[in-house]
Amino acid sequence: MPLLIAMRHAKAVDRMQAEDDFDRGLTERGVADADRAAQAIEKAGLTVSHALVSPARRTRETWKRISASVGEPRVNDPMALYHASPDMLERAIAEQLEDGAEAIMLVGHNPGIGALVHMLAVQAEAASDLPYGWPTSALAGFDVRIENKRPVATKRILYFNPKAD
Repeated sequence: MPLLIAMRHAKAVDRMQAEDDFDRGLTERGVADADRAAQAIEKAGLTVSHALVSPARRTRETWKRISASVGEPRVNDPMALYHASPDMLERAIAEQLEDGAEAIMLVGHNPGIGALVHMLAVQAEAASDLPYGWPTSALAGFDVRIENKRPVATKRILYFNPKAD
């Protein structure tokens, strides 16, 4: 069954510290939390064949911290992932799965990524311990299948919340 790991980017600098939202880089805490997320993925023994990464600086920097822990996936970073809605994220995931991806990592932004994770967790009957909203560097992994051109989670296999550890 295909795997999906969905992650919100790590903690970024305040908007006033960057020229614009797109160019916000990671804070020291963001770097540390992303590294801890990478360790959680390694500990779970998961690898991915494809990555979907928003092209914003904070998501690219998060991906750089995570990438070594997931293998050597093919990376796509379409502008459509920058602040994408849950529906847009579902379409991007479904396209990858329909093209043969067996394991996908998605690095994106709230509110879309948080809403997607919560929806998948409800489908997998594994939402009771998830925080309200979706913290920076938090990630969840699911076994998924495609149903009506949408990913549907059947089981949650990984959960990392840097604020809970």
